[in-house]
Amino acid sequence: MRTANPRSIVIWSLVALIGAAGWTVLALARDEEVSAAWMVAAAVGSYAVAYRFYSKFIAYKVLKVDKRRATPAERLDNGIDFHPTDRRVLLGHHFAAIAGAGPLVGPVLAAQMGYLPGTIWIIAGVIFAGAVQDMVVLFFSTRRDGKSLGQMAREEIGPFGGAAALLATFAIMIILLGVLALVVVNALAESPWGTFSIAMTVPIALLMGFYLRVLRPGRVSEVSLIGVALLLLALVGGRWVAESSLADTFTLAPSTLVIWLVAYGFIASILPVWMLLAPRDYLSTFMKIGTIVLLALGVVVTLPTLKMDPVTDFASRGDGPVFAGSLFPFVFITIACGALSGFHALISSGTTPKMIQKETQVRMVGYGSMLMESAVAVMALVAASIIDPGLYFAMNAPAGVVGGTVQEASKAVAGFGYTISPADLAQAARQVEESSLLSRTGGAPTLAVGVSEIFSKVTGGSLRAFWYHFAIMFEALFILTALDAGTRVGRFMLQDMLGNLHKPFRNMSWKPGLLLTSAAVTGLWGYFLWVGVHEPLGGINQLFPIFGIANQLLAAVALAVCTTLLVKSGRLKWAWITAVPLAWDATVTLTASWQKVFSDDPRVGFFQQRADYRDAIADGKILPPAKTMDDMHTVVTNSTVDGVLSAVLALLVVVVIVDAARVCVRHVRAPGASRLTEAPYVESRLTAPAGLFATREEKEEERRERDREGVTP
Repeated sequence: MRTANPRSIVIWSLVALIGAAGWTVLALARDEEVSAAWMVAAAVGSYAVAYRFYSKFIAYKVLKVDKRRATPAERLDNGIDFHPTDRRVLLGHHFAAIAGAGPLVGPVLAAQMGYLPGTIWIIAGVIFAGAVQDMVVLFFSTRRDGKSLGQMAREEIGPFGGAAALLATFAIMIILLGVLALVVVNALAESPWGTFSIAMTVPIALLMGFYLRVLRPGRVSEVSLIGVALLLLALVGGRWVAESSLADTFTLAPSTLVIWLVAYGFIASILPVWMLLAPRDYLSTFMKIGTIVLLALGVVVTLPTLKMDPVTDFASRGDGPVFAGSLFPFVFITIACGALSGFHALISSGTTPKMIQKETQVRMVGYGSMLMESAVAVMALVAASIIDPGLYFAMNAPAGVVGGTVQEASKAVAGFGYTISPADLAQAARQVEESSLLSRTGGAPTLAVGVSEIFSKVTGGSLRAFWYHFAIMFEALFILTALDAGTRVGRFMLQDMLGNLHKPFRNMSWKPGLLLTSAAVTGLWGYFLWVGVHEPLGGINQLFPIFGIANQLLAAVALAVCTTLLVKSGRLKWAWITAVPLAWDATVTLTASWQKVFSDDPRVGFFQQRADYRDAIADGKILPPAKTMDDMHTVVTNSTVDGVLSAVLALLVVVVIVDAARVCVRHVRAPGASRLTEAPYVESRLTAPAGLFATREEKEEERRERDREGVTP
C-alpha cells in the first residue's frame, strides 16, 4: 500500500487551509466589506481537494475503470459520431458542450437572494452531486456503446419506467435547448460587434477541423495557436465592423437571430464531429478557461468588494423582481448548471462516450469538466455581486418591471430598496459602448459588465468597452457550442426512441434518420425560442424557472439510472454516492414543481397567472407588464404550456424514481433475476494517458507501443 510523502501532505494541507479560510470569512462576515477573493479561495481550495481525493475514490474504488477495455470510440469508429479523440480536444468539447448558458444565467439571477446561498450550493453541489453524476453517467454509457440516458433507463429499469424516462428526457432537452438559444439572442440582438465575432468562429472551427483531420493530423498544439490567433482577430474585427458601414448588416433583430440559430443548429448537428463540433468546442474552451483564470487572477489582484448583501430580503419574502419564489427551493433550481445539471447527463451519454479513448479518462473529462463549469458559475456570481446592486436589478428585471427609460428604471430600483441615478445608468451603458443596459436579461450582459469592471482596473478604463464585448463573445460562443452539441444529442435521443419502433433509426449515421430527427429537434426547440423572444413577461424571466425545474428533474432521472446501475452491477455498498444527491434533488425539484403548478401567487404559480390574465381579458383589462391585448393572450398561452409541462414532467420523473426503486429492491432480494446490458469486453489496442499530463508510467507505455509498431516519435 502506497503512503503519501511528506511534501504531498504539506501541499494538500495548505490547499485545504486556503479553502477553509475562504469559507470562514464568507460565513462569519457581517456588516463589513468582504473581498471577492475569499469566494475564489473557497472555491479553488474545495475543488482541488475534491478532485484529488473524492473523484479518484469514485473512479478507481467504486467504478473500477479499466484502461485495458476498448471504448465504443475505438470499437465502432466510423468517423461521423464514433471517433477516438485526443483527451485534450475531448475535454474541450465536453466542457464547452456542458458549460453553456446555465452557469452564466443561473448564478446571475440567483444573486438577487444574496451571494452566500448561491456560493454554498454551487461549490457543495458540484462536489457531491453534479460532478459525480457527470462522471458516473459517462462511465456507464461508455460501457454500453454510448447509449443515451433514456435508452439506458429503458433497458436497465424496464419498459414502463424506461418509456417515462425516454419521454421526459427528450421533452426536457427541447426546453433546455430553447432557453440556451434565447440567451444567445438576448446577448447578440442589435450588437454588430458580437454577431460578427460569433459568425467568424464557424469558418475558424471548420479550418481547425480540416487542419487536424487532413493537413496536419495530431498537431493539436499547432492548431490551438492558429485557432486562438484567428479568434482574437475576429474579436478585434468585430469592433471595426461595428464602427463601419457593415454595422447594419450585422445588426440583427431577435426574430432574425432565431431563424439563423435554427438553421445553424440543424447544419451543425448533421456534420461529422471532427469537422465542426470537436474543433469548435476545443477552440471555445481556450477562450472560456483562459478568461475565467484571468478573471480569478484579476479578482486576486484588484480585490473588488462584494456589494450585494450576503442574504437579501428577497430570499425570505419571495417577491424578487428578477424571479419570484423563496430561497428554498428556488435557489437550487435557478442555479442548476454549475452545481447539478441534468443536461450534462445527456452530453455524458451522447457525444462524449462515442469519442473517449479510455475508460480511465472519465475522471478528467466527467468530474474535471464539471468542476471547471462550477468555477465559471462562481465567477458569474462574483461578477453579479461586485457591480452596483441598483445596476444589477436594472439589468436583470424585465422591461415591463423597470420600464424603458433610465428615469423609469431608477424609480423602479428605488422601489426594490436600492438606489441608482438615471445618470449612473446612462453612464454605465456609455462605458461599454451600448445604447442601453436596461433589461439585458440572460446573465451574459451582467457577467460582461463585471468582467469589464475587473479587467479595466488592471488594463485601464479606456478598454472597458473592449472587455465587455470580449466577454459577450466568449459567452455567446460557449452557449452556441452547447446548442449544437445539444441538438446532436437530441437527435441521438430521438433516434433511440424511434429505433424501438423502426430498427434503421438505431443506426446513428443512417442518413434519412439523421436528417429527419435533426429537423424535428431544431424545429421543436425553435418553437420555444420563438416564444421566449416574443414573451411579454421577459422571455428568460418567464422560461428560466421551467428551465431550472426541467433540468433538475432530468438530473433526478440520471441519478436514478446511476443508482440502479450501481446496485445491479454489484456496487450496492457504494450506491449512496448517487442515491444521496438523488434524494436531495428530488425533494427540492418536486417541491418547486408543486409550487409552480399550484401556488396561488400569480408571480409563482403558472395556472394562477393564467387565471388572472384570462379573467382580465374577459373584463377587457390589460395587466402590466403586458401592453396590448395580444400580449395578454400570449401570457395566457405561455402560462398554460409552462404549467402543463411542469406537471407532466414531474409526474414522469416520479414514475422513473419509483420504478428504479422497485428494480433495486428486486435485485437486492434476487440478484440472479437482474440482467445488465453491458457491451462485451474487447481488449483495447490504443494507448493514451488518463489525465491531462502523462505520468512516467504512461509515457513509458506509449514508448513501448511506438517501438512495437515501429513508429518514430
